[in-house]
Amino acid sequence: MRRWPFSLLLLLVCVGDYAGPGARPMLGRDTRVTATAIPLNPDDPAQVRVGALRYVQGWRLRGRDRAFGGFSAMAVNGDRFRFISDAGGVVDFRLGAGGAVSQVRFGDLKDGPGRGYEKRDRDSEAFVFDPVSGKSWVAFERWNEIWRYGPDLLAGEASARPGAMLDWPDNSGAEAMVRLRSGAFLVFSEGGRGPRGSTAALLFPGDPTVDRRPPVLFGYQRPAGYRITDAAELPDGRLVALYRRFGFPDGFSAKLAILDPRAIRHGAVLTEGEIATLARPLNVDNFEAIAVTRESGRTLLWIASDDNLNGIQRSLLMQFALD
Repeated sequence: MRRWPFSLLLLLVCVGDYAGPGARPMLGRDTRVTATAIPLNPDDPAQVRVGALRYVQGWRLRGRDRAFGGFSAMAVNGDRFRFISDAGGVVDFRLGAGGAVSQVRFGDLKDGPGRGYEKRDRDSEAFVFDPVSGKSWVAFERWNEIWRYGPDLLAGEASARPGAMLDWPDNSGAEAMVRLRSGAFLVFSEGGRGPRGSTAALLFPGDPTVDRRPPVLFGYQRPAGYRITDAAELPDGRLVALYRRFGFPDGFSAKLAILDPRAIRHGAVLTEGEIATLARPLNVDNFEAIAVTRESGRTLLWIASDDNLNGIQRSLLMQFALD
């Protein structure tokens, strides 16, 4: 497997993760996208088991547009996928059998914090979608704001900058968001200080953009050396959380763990139950997005990576069955 000098990888990752000043990349009109099948383990293509997960299928996504990629969150509804980039780009397509990509649409979060010119103004790290109403919610890490959008994310409908999120670091703020079936929202910080040495998270009783009731402050324990990048609700009401690490000499790795939201109380700290670790020699990259679907009685986990819009990293989309 190809290995890159650690110093070069570190430079590319740090530059890619930095959402500071500078014009943000904008998607254009060239919507050609391809999906190339990949194994779980390039060194052992027959491997399908990793922890409590069974690999089903996966692809490397490529787009002709230079701004294609940088995916930080996603939603899956049937065979339609919607990705949000950390520069406010929106990529929507259908994925058919064998990785056939069709009905590709590009969009942009025109409404949001700031002027919308700089990348930091659209540092959208968390995204949830309601297939019934067509509404979407996006959390912006640099601003620690949450915005609600109408169908197709064309216009912002409401927004809030919750007071409980104001002290979260602007580059380690709102990183993951889950809309529970109850209508409550969970927002996880990447590096905010939580109770008893944990990392901060919030439970909002309703839509945080309009419901002004105070949230419940709690914390969560993350695997040593890892940071949360996304989370999703499982059919049984538990959560699956995605964590990422970048280190020497093997680059990226990821962990998936189960959290139980029934334990959430003010000041409580959730502990994680690890179910899988994705590390080399497996196909792994900067995994930042997760979604959960059901098919033929199976619970399926989808994870996707942020390539930071550089030529060394990849946009991967992988599907696992949770046994």
